Amino acid sequence: MSQFAFHLDMSRCTGCKTCVVACKDAYDLDVGVAFRRVYEAVGGTTTKDEMGCAHTDCFVYYLSLSCNHCADPVCVEVCPTQAMHKDPDTGLVSVDVEKCIGCGYCHLSCPYSAPKVDATKGHSVKCDGCAARVLAGEAPICVLACPARALSFGEVEDMRKKGEVADVAPLPSAAHTLPNFFITPCQDARPSDSDEVAVGNIAEVQ
Repeated sequence: MSQFAFHLDMSRCTGCKTCVVACKDAYDLDVGVAFRRVYEAVGGTTTKDEMGCAHTDCFVYYLSLSCNHCADPVCVEVCPTQAMHKDPDTGLVSVDVEKCIGCGYCHLSCPYSAPKVDATKGHSVKCDGCAARVLAGEAPICVLACPARALSFGEVEDMRKKGEVADVAPLPSAAHTLPNFFITPCQDARPSDSDEVAVGNIAEVQ
């Protein structure tokens, strides 16, 4: 079985969210539904000394995230109807909408909150890695849209050569599901278990 994966060069990502908009436009996604999200990871403090001079160690970095098409996807494991499944030829995880009953177990179990239940459609929806485009030999929409060329996509071994498995805050530990998502960390990136990082745009990515 082949396995496709995403790679993000965090040193190039500016947080512009073009990837998010391009995906929503391509798949005509409703308000409140997004297959890709960009987290604004923030931390640090600013203080003044006795002379009134300001000192800061504040930082911000961006993390563009979609479904990670995990090697051990918990969403597939908990799905009671086998609607959530991993393609044997590409390793991409997608939803069979004919089987999905909209129970939401996939959403509740995924540590990355990748699947969502679309109430208007009555079933779960998620990033499928632009499976139809991949089968046609084309790149996912988000990768093509990125103006900074921070995103890339391909065979897992090729993406692994570009970086390391994504294990940075605010993501959970990669040990949970073995995500097929690799990163080149930026200078300010903190490990996944760091308590220094908060999500600055939490309402946007929920």
